[in-house]
Amino acid sequence: MTAKHQKIRCAIYTRKSTEEGLDKDFNTMENQRESCSSYITSQKAEGWIELADAYDDPGFSGGTMKRPALTRLLQDIENGKVDCVCVYKIDRLSRSLVDFTKMIDLFDKHGVTFISITQSFNTTTSMGRLTLNILLSFAQFEREIAAERIQDKFAASRRKGMWMGGHPILGYDIQNRALVINQQEADQVRFIFQRYSECGSPTITLKGMADKGITNKTWTNGSGKLRIGTPFNKSTLNRLLKNRVYIGEVVHKGNIYPGLHEAIISQELWDKVEQTIKLNNRPNSIIPKGQTPFPLRGLVHCKHCGMAMTPTQTKKNGQVQYRYYSCSGARKGVTENCPLPNVPAGDIERLVLAQVQNLVNSPEVLAKTIFLVKAQEPAIPEHEIIGLLASISPVWDELFPLEQNRLLKLLVKSIDLSEQGADLFLNVEGIHTLVHELEAA
Repeated sequence: MTAKHQKIRCAIYTRKSTEEGLDKDFNTMENQRESCSSYITSQKAEGWIELADAYDDPGFSGGTMKRPALTRLLQDIENGKVDCVCVYKIDRLSRSLVDFTKMIDLFDKHGVTFISITQSFNTTTSMGRLTLNILLSFAQFEREIAAERIQDKFAASRRKGMWMGGHPILGYDIQNRALVINQQEADQVRFIFQRYSECGSPTITLKGMADKGITNKTWTNGSGKLRIGTPFNKSTLNRLLKNRVYIGEVVHKGNIYPGLHEAIISQELWDKVEQTIKLNNRPNSIIPKGQTPFPLRGLVHCKHCGMAMTPTQTKKNGQVQYRYYSCSGARKGVTENCPLPNVPAGDIERLVLAQVQNLVNSPEVLAKTIFLVKAQEPAIPEHEIIGLLASISPVWDELFPLEQNRLLKLLVKSIDLSEQGADLFLNVEGIHTLVHELEAA
């Protein structure tokens, strides 16, 4: 090595797993650097010189390669700027045997020597490499034991109902490592649970939350950076509604323990919301691949015989191929020669939805709806009522099948099918109810 380089350029690498104590006048990383610098000075006669660049990683674990100073050091080695890497102890460079082996291979490839000043050996010899691997194996063993102890402590703390960190959630602040209710946010959480329990619709609940300006929690992380709360979506709403922290419990690896914090939601309201979520998640309430629900179930009748049109479908290899509304009179043999034995479901559903949208926005229906609403709520402006009705169409495709069916039953009293088309009978009182729901959201 000396024959190849008249001067041996030595890079000092230092690391500390946490940032604790780094604000002291003489911290552990400064001690590492000073010790390495003294060692390099003692080898000055051999041509060793200390590089001016500082390769320091404060607050980074030795179990990962994702460290900014280490990345820069390895890049400089590949660029031929370093002849020797000097550390205080082996585990300062890495606590992972696999990662360390990769680094040693890189050192050998570029003719770089590795020195640990408190553990004397030379990586260019087989004995030095063996000693290195043994020491590193113990370092990795120590890290794994420490990780197990942390996990055991975490689990024990959870069993006692303690808050063990993580992102703070809406409704609580963290004080002295404990959850304390934030009253303003707690009111928002109660509104979300109450609204969902009443309407059973994530879409309508999200609209109500957006109107009230409710977002995910805004908080400040450990480094002082402000994290602005983002708007809720169906996924984050679902996580909030399923979070047992709100009923005073904590969960660890599927096990539920009583928490030390105060609950925001009553058990009764929690049970009601949980039951609603289960109903919305039933196989018949979700659109599986290749399937579609029957939103007109219970509304369609055959005008020829007065019997109900019931949903039917054909399957091939377990997949729905065609959907129909079939005259129950014709199916049961009650009615002979019914002209409407089967009507394609998609066609009649599109027709009915288009008619509903047209009729809801018709002057006659609007006038009657406005009359009914203002009779009970005089303060609601007419333009708001019209706007609320107009807001149904844009969100229709986002609604769960159960929501679509419920809204249609609010809007439509019945549908009579004939060969000439569909006669639609609106439920104006139901429209009045829907307006109140949307206005409350």
